[in-house]
Amino acid sequence: MTKSSPSSQAAPASTGNEFDIVIAGGGPAGLAAALSCARDGWRVCVVERAPESVLADPSFDGREIALTHHTRHWMEKTGVWHEIPPDAVCPLRVARVESGDATESPLLFRAEDAGPEGGDGPLGYLVANHHIRRALYRRVAATPEITLLCGRSVSGFTPRRQEVSIQLDEPAGIDGAAPGKELKARLLVGADGRFSRVRDMAGIGAIVHDFGMDILVCRMRHHPSHEETALQWFDERQTIALLPVAPDGKPGSVSSLVLTLPPEEIARLKAASPEEFSAEITRRTHRRLGELSLESPRITYPLKAVYAHRFHGPRLALIGDAAVGMHPITAHGFNFGIKAQEFLADAISAGSGDPGAPRALAAFARRLRRETAPLFAATNAIAVAYTRDEAPFLLARKLGLRLADRLVPFKRRVTRMLMDPQP
Repeated sequence: MTKSSPSSQAAPASTGNEFDIVIAGGGPAGLAAALSCARDGWRVCVVERAPESVLADPSFDGREIALTHHTRHWMEKTGVWHEIPPDAVCPLRVARVESGDATESPLLFRAEDAGPEGGDGPLGYLVANHHIRRALYRRVAATPEITLLCGRSVSGFTPRRQEVSIQLDEPAGIDGAAPGKELKARLLVGADGRFSRVRDMAGIGAIVHDFGMDILVCRMRHHPSHEETALQWFDERQTIALLPVAPDGKPGSVSSLVLTLPPEEIARLKAASPEEFSAEITRRTHRRLGELSLESPRITYPLKAVYAHRFHGPRLALIGDAAVGMHPITAHGFNFGIKAQEFLADAISAGSGDPGAPRALAAFARRLRRETAPLFAATNAIAVAYTRDEAPFLLARKLGLRLADRLVPFKRRVTRMLMDPQP
């Protein structure tokens, strides 16, 4: 389909407060959407509560993001990939899924499982979230069509037939910002996280699946190499992921721990001394990577999945975790965020020249729902089944992994999904 030229049909900006698109949220999904929309000729403003210094130099947050080939392809097209230091990228060669102790047969995914038509290279790539956020910011800051409005957040909005009026508030402690500022746009994009304020203000509900668990993430040093293998381990009374981290002097010597436990256990481990913590994690991992030692701050998150009832409203679209906040078990949350903003950019640029046109937004929402709904439901079901420790669940999941490892068409489909550069 031929895209229209939005710049030729855009309403003229009579003041610095008028844009084609305003994006609420300067996280990865919001900044990515700004780049895609600016590339297509729209005038974009990103409203972000944090000061710009936080976007320019984000701190380590413990999250290692598994990127599919499609996500890398989008990042290369927009120049984001080239802003990431090459030594911060770890290829993912093997994904190993286990249930029970190490003697059980694992489910293995390798790049060669995709078959001769699956493409070349690894299954995917692991990059620390703060590197990705910094790279996105640098590309946004270098794009003249994008205005960054930091130290602000959306406090209200009023959709009208041809535009949406957006009211801003001013978080405490931010200097140099006039409170009560109003922006005008033809589309507001909510990219402000799982507990989206914009989504709430629009009256859009969401499925919130509270797993009653917390996640602790940190980096651990070890002696045996991780061999660029990711482990997802559903052990009894705990779920552990060990994700390979890029070399930092000795190849394969550091992995990212993702530990899921009840909140009180996570709190205890976070408060433990580094020596006590390292010893307990070594024990919990059954010395799979030998003696482990803590290499980073320990950061915790509540484990909740979110799925919005609707992805659009009058002059409004939701993307990122505001639309779909995935359980991390399948590592698809970030990749869905990239796809969502691509779907939105495609829909509004293929439309009538009005980015807030109802037909374009409905097309975006249908495409995103088709892409995300099956995996969201399946992921939640797997997360529940594989964290129940009653005997029937333990037996079923062990048998399930054995069967899945023997299903060549299933493994081929999963690996091709990871390695396909196309949306």
